[in-house]
Amino acid sequence: MVLQLIRLEILKSMRSTSFAKSALVAIFLAFLAVVLLAYVLLLGIVLKDVLEKVMESSDAYTTLSAGLVYFFLFEFMYRYFTQQLPVMELERFLHLPIKKSNIIHFLLGRSFISPLTLIAPLLFGPFAYREILPKFGDVAAISWIAAVVLTSWSLHWLMLWFKQKFEDSLTGIGIVFLVLLLGAGSTYLGWYNLGEIIKPVFDWSLTSPIPVLLLLGVFVAMYQMAYVYYKNNAYLEDLSQEENIRFVNQELGFLSRFGLAGEFANLEWKLIIRHKKPRTYLMLAGFFLLYGLIFYNNPQYASEEGFSHLFVFVGSFITGIFMLQYGQLFLSWNSANFDFFLQKRDGVEALIKGKYLLFIVVSILCLLLSIPYVYFGWDILLIHLATFLFNMGVVIHMVIYLSLWKPKPMDLNKGAMFNYEGVGIAQFLMIIPMLIAPYVVYLPFALFFNQYIGLSALAIVGMAGIIAFKPLSRLAVQRVLDNRYEISSSFRQEI
Repeated sequence: MVLQLIRLEILKSMRSTSFAKSALVAIFLAFLAVVLLAYVLLLGIVLKDVLEKVMESSDAYTTLSAGLVYFFLFEFMYRYFTQQLPVMELERFLHLPIKKSNIIHFLLGRSFISPLTLIAPLLFGPFAYREILPKFGDVAAISWIAAVVLTSWSLHWLMLWFKQKFEDSLTGIGIVFLVLLLGAGSTYLGWYNLGEIIKPVFDWSLTSPIPVLLLLGVFVAMYQMAYVYYKNNAYLEDLSQEENIRFVNQELGFLSRFGLAGEFANLEWKLIIRHKKPRTYLMLAGFFLLYGLIFYNNPQYASEEGFSHLFVFVGSFITGIFMLQYGQLFLSWNSANFDFFLQKRDGVEALIKGKYLLFIVVSILCLLLSIPYVYFGWDILLIHLATFLFNMGVVIHMVIYLSLWKPKPMDLNKGAMFNYEGVGIAQFLMIIPMLIAPYVVYLPFALFFNQYIGLSALAIVGMAGIIAFKPLSRLAVQRVLDNRYEISSSFRQEI
């Protein structure tokens, strides 16, 4: 049965009209995975030396064993954002005369074949060989690495269940934040050291096989939990029912006051919250609101007079992050229904102005949510206000104009992590206006006069751009109208 399912997978790939493109992408990703795993192996080989020299530890094993929990916390985080779910493959199998249980086992097993599965053995295997084997013997080394690897692999099954049940919900995000806070945050805040609490489990594995057997039981239990959940919900309508209910009739009613552009802005908002990829971008924008904590309270960037010039970029990033992330794929979000807007009177103009309106509304929300940064000084609030005005008056037009260079189609239901649909060279250049443009205005005034004059210049130029919104936005509208047939044709191509 497994061989039959593998055969179907091969036939599906070979019969695809984009087989050559998919093969090249697969080869490139495989090469990239090999390179990254090679770096992980190299880090594993020198891990003992790093702990002894960089961490100034006299006992590398004790230091690593106490810190293993933080590796697993980090693994929980990166699995949440990168691990793919096998559920969408069900659509291609459920109509076949194959037992549902066999399909679920196959999909779960296939999801386990991933570079993420190799990280723990490649990272800690060399350490066990170099450090644990000489000190405690070969049986202890095998037992210890087995305990570590089983813990890591158990997270794989746990994350399959967790993401399917809570992904893209406030509950899921809340749990991720809680795990991070109770894990790394507890040690940083001095509440308790989670590493010291978990350390005895791995120490025990050096002298007894019981921890390995217990962790093997956890591994099997996690797999069974994922299997039972997927089997009981092995229909697409069941797996998506909760999501459909959660996001039904969610809209920003006040946008309707802005005419047809407001209606399309409201439609765009529904598109964001009802589809996986744009919703991920929205949540990532919320994560990046915490970006200032890296800089604003860092003594390295403290200044005796005024503030660090770097804070201008940080403020611009915080107040304009959604515009930059979501705006870089400006029209690609509407690739599936772009012809609908072409057929409506003033449809393209209303679509673009609706997107402008949505960017402004979300950027205002980001500005309001960033007000607590005033705790680090009133300068921060002035920086955020000046960069917000500059983003709304200048950067927004630059980002949108760049994003209209040969837009590509995309599937909104796919995840955002390691998904490059719709991404071209223009998207990689998006950071340039965000990074360079504010300093072109700010630095001359800040260096020749003072920093507050520089912020005033930013704000004045931004307000001038806001006043000139109609002619500036008309440039983007006209560019789409001039290339509408070429854009529409590219959107009809298979992704």
